[in-house]
Amino acid sequence: MNRPPAIVRHSVLLFAALAAIVAVFARPAVPQAPAYHQFADQRSFFGIPNCLNVLSNVPFAIVGLLGITATMRGRDRGNPWTRWPYIALFAGVALTTLGSGYYHLQPDNARLVWDRLPMTVGFMGLLTALLAERISVAVSRWLFVPLLLLGAGSVLYWYWSELRHAGDLRLYILVQFGSLLLIVLILLLYPARNAGTGYIVAALGAYASAKWFEQADSAIFSLGHFVSGHTIKHLAAAAGVAFLVAMQRTHNKPGHALVTS
Repeated sequence: MNRPPAIVRHSVLLFAALAAIVAVFARPAVPQAPAYHQFADQRSFFGIPNCLNVLSNVPFAIVGLLGITATMRGRDRGNPWTRWPYIALFAGVALTTLGSGYYHLQPDNARLVWDRLPMTVGFMGLLTALLAERISVAVSRWLFVPLLLLGAGSVLYWYWSELRHAGDLRLYILVQFGSLLLIVLILLLYPARNAGTGYIVAALGAYASAKWFEQADSAIFSLGHFVSGHTIKHLAAAAGVAFLVAMQRTHNKPGHALVTS
C-alpha cells in the first residue's frame, strides 16, 4: 500500500486532532442527562440490584488480567518500554469491572465517575501503544503520562462541573471519541511494524457494536425481557479487548517482528 510522505501523514493527524478539539468545544456545554441512569433491566437476582448489568462486567477483569499477563511475558522482546501503554490499557479494562460494577449497583453521577475513569486509561493506553508502534516510541513516551492525566482529568472536570450545576461532558467526549478518531487514522496512515492490524480492526468493530447495543438498551430488553442492550454492550466491549489479548499473544510468538526504535 502506497502511503503519502511522512510530513503529510503527520499533518493530517495533527489537523484531525485540532479539528476534533474545535468541533467539540464549538458546541455548548453538554450536561449528563439524568435519563442516562435509567437502564431498561433493573431486575435483582441473588440480592444484587441491576444484577445482569453488574455481573456482565466480570469479563472485563478476565480479559484485562489475561492482557496484562500476555504483555508482561513479552517484556524482554524489542523495546521494553512499549509494554507500558498496553499494561495501562489492560489495567484500565480490568479496573472497569470494579468501577462499572459499583456504578450499576446504584447508578448516579457520583458512581459514574468510577465507571468512566478506568475507561479513559484504556483509551489512552491504546492510543499511545499505536503511537509507539507506528510513529515514534519517543513521542509515545513523551505523551504517555500527559494523555493518561488528560483522560482522568476529563472525568473529574465533568463531575466537578455537575456539582456546580453546569455539567460539561465535552472534554470527556473529546477523550473518548477523539482518541478513537486518531487510532483509526493511525491505522490508515502509518505502516504496521508488528503483525496484528486485523485484531485491532476487530476490536474497534466490537466496540462500535457495543455502542450500538448501548443505544438499543430498551429495544433489546423489550424482546422478551430476557437481556438488555446494556448488558450485551458489556459483553461486546469485553470481546473487543479479547482481540487485543490475542494480538499480544501473537506478538509473543518466536520470530515475530517487534518495535526496536
